[in-house]
Amino acid sequence: MAEQTDNVDTETFQNLHRLRGLRIEHRDLDDVIHRLQLDLYVDQVQLRRLKKRKLMLKDQIARLESQLIPDLNA
Repeated sequence: MAEQTDNVDTETFQNLHRLRGLRIEHRDLDDVIHRLQLDLYVDQVQLRRLKKRKLMLKDQIARLESQLIPDLNA
């Protein structure tokens, strides 16, 4: 039973670490996108790809956050 608890704690810690990394990457992408939008000669294809990446990160963040919330029925 203690081994299972250790595995759960390790998994939770890894998920929190991944969540922190995703949030940092999302914030950094937001800054890059903002700066690129100020440029009149920005590559629109590159900007679109960055925005897609940012949305993908947002979805991953939401999924991880929902996994970290304990089930109330348990």
